[in-house]
Amino acid sequence: MSMFCFQCQETSKGTGCTVVGVCGKKDDLANMQDLLIYTIKGVAIVNTMAREIGINQKKTDQFIINGLFMTITNANWDKNEFFNTVREGLKLREEIKAAIRNAGYTLDNNSDFVTWYGETNNQLEMKSASQEVSILATRDEDIRSLRELVTYGLKGMAAYLEHAANLSYENEELSAFMQKALAKITDDSVSMEQLIELSMECGKYGVHAMELLDTANTSTYGHPEMTKVNIGVRQNPGILVSGHDLKDMEELLKQTEGTGVDVYTHSEMLPAHYYPAFKKYDHFVGNYGNAWWEQTREFESFNGPILMTTNCIVPPKESYKGRMYTTGATAVEGVTYIPKTTDNRFSGVKPILNEASRNVVFLFIFKNT
Repeated sequence: MSMFCFQCQETSKGTGCTVVGVCGKKDDLANMQDLLIYTIKGVAIVNTMAREIGINQKKTDQFIINGLFMTITNANWDKNEFFNTVREGLKLREEIKAAIRNAGYTLDNNSDFVTWYGETNNQLEMKSASQEVSILATRDEDIRSLRELVTYGLKGMAAYLEHAANLSYENEELSAFMQKALAKITDDSVSMEQLIELSMECGKYGVHAMELLDTANTSTYGHPEMTKVNIGVRQNPGILVSGHDLKDMEELLKQTEGTGVDVYTHSEMLPAHYYPAFKKYDHFVGNYGNAWWEQTREFESFNGPILMTTNCIVPPKESYKGRMYTTGATAVEGVTYIPKTTDNRFSGVKPILNEASRNVVFLFIFKNT
């Protein structure tokens, strides 16, 4: 089979997508996501040893968290982003190995996770399609299932931790566990019983990750409260925002204040209305649309710019692709990416504002919201 992807509940026949994803993902992108996870495991192996001898860099923790987040369902559709991130991971892994050697230690793991290297897109693409990178490389179905259970638990933790880190809340203990767990699921000597224990431990740390994000959100924006949300639209130009990252929402609201442009939430960003800190913005006016899978219809009818801050992107139609923007771990080939500064602020919201000024949202109310 050209691909094997089973990271979501809609997967083909409930077992896995083997030709093309039900989400629209093609085999080459699915394989590159597998290669990124493979690369992250190699970084985790060497950095787990580096931690044991007192060596760890913040950028390593950030790379692993962001890399895992990129592979969550419908977060990143840009294959070039995966090429670049894999190369970044390989370079980082080699830097950590050199630091271990310079400290006078010998790395005792010479597995393919730790030794393979590729530079060109062609080399990476060939590796991504190889058997050793595939999820199916683990022959024992029980072991494979437990390893993947841990992997998806870690992906969820990565999402929480990235959002928390954007608000300057971090926890090195959680990063250390994630890296230890990634290293363990590459080790063939780890038994099924030990993997069950690891999955339970992953659940425990996952709760701590959720606690950290809750603290980050409520400390920054206040405790959510019952809120009546407008589901109509006004006649001003508007920007539609989806995803989960409240820091991105705050930055957009700050930088659009006083411009005459309204901001609306869609789907996953609806909870932003419940936080007291956002209620001071008069141009934060309501929610437009329904669930994430309604994007192709609702984004098309919105007629203004759309900002995706996290996952649940449906492959965009050409009719609105040119007014769609991504940031953070998200990306779509052909869609404008809004980068951030080192302190997690947008480096420039001007393109979105310019787009908004050229469009006025349709006066349309979703009766079934």
